[in-house]
Amino acid sequence: MKDVINRIRKFRRDREWDQFHSQSNLAKAISIEAAELLENFLWDEENYSKVNVLEELADVMIYCIHMADSLGVDLETVINSKMDINEKKYPIEKAKGNSKKYTEL
Repeated sequence: MKDVINRIRKFRRDREWDQFHSQSNLAKAISIEAAELLENFLWDEENYSKVNVLEELADVMIYCIHMADSLGVDLETVINSKMDINEKKYPIEKAKGNSKKYTEL
């Protein structure tokens, strides 16, 4: 994964796009790309283009990597920290097979 992240960073650096990647702009871009991902399922949740879904998913993830860089955080650390929180909020014995929010368990 580190090679992929370095490729993403190089792509942006080579084009000098980091000047446009404020944290606010990156948050907006993540939201917009997530909406484009969701759009693939609008009106029909079963007949969608997997190619389009994967492209939009990749866009979301790329912008998330840029956001982590902008915040000066390591993705692995941030994700593991959040997973620690999630595991406490959703213990297996209460959450298994249940889609309720942790406040309802």
